[in-house]
Amino acid sequence: MSLIKKILVPFDFTEPAIAALDYALSFVGFDRPIQVNALYASTFPVSENDRKTTMENFAKVVTSLNRRTHLHPELIITEGDLVETVLTTRKNEKADLVIMGTLGDHSVEENVTNTSTLVLEADCPVITIPFGSETAIPKEIALVLGKEEIENPKVLSLLLDIARTFNAKVHVLTIYKESIYGENAVVETNEESLEYYLEHFYAEHNFEKNQDIEKGILEYIEEKNIDLLTILPRNHAQKTSPSEGRLTKLLTLHSSVPVLTLD
Repeated sequence: MSLIKKILVPFDFTEPAIAALDYALSFVGFDRPIQVNALYASTFPVSENDRKTTMENFAKVVTSLNRRTHLHPELIITEGDLVETVLTTRKNEKADLVIMGTLGDHSVEENVTNTSTLVLEADCPVITIPFGSETAIPKEIALVLGKEEIENPKVLSLLLDIARTFNAKVHVLTIYKESIYGENAVVETNEESLEYYLEHFYAEHNFEKNQDIEKGILEYIEEKNIDLLTILPRNHAQKTSPSEGRLTKLLTLHSSVPVLTLD
């Protein structure tokens, strides 16, 4: 039985939002009884007439995507700041996963977007969909790990759920700036967690050296034909010093494939 029962998709009728909705419906498929709720957050008061028009336009978008799902997608209309509204609605609706589209930003090294902000603030799994990426079910998944011990291995359960659903391989990647220590570099408990939580879908653990960790990850994605990148943000770490989430933000902005953050 799938761990995912409900998916929330922030939706503003832009092309990235439509692409994210398309991905969500493809991800759910026809046989899985998963509810997809799109969330339209207006910065202005919404009249009854506006609400009706928005609902009609959403129905047209869903029809145009031509995706058959077991449960019909629904639209939630609310008012307020996008990120705050998404986080609040996610809790109220008890959504298990947020799928959000992004244009990304390759023009600068770092930037703040609604998507990157949401990923860092969310305390739930989020998949970001870069606009222009193919809407493909994940078959080759890359999980990026550092040298630190996985603080909460249970978050890998959702990754296992996805791997089972799509019969996908999970390739674990660790990149070092200075040297590669091979198997000795891995925290032993990490290997135990990977083998336990990912079962036979855990394909391999690759170690690569690159002074630029982000570049190394993006090159690996292209080389291995990865179609879902998975990361474990450490900005909410409690056992160790939390990070600022810089790598998470950069990958959200620059990845050419969907990025799953497990939190």
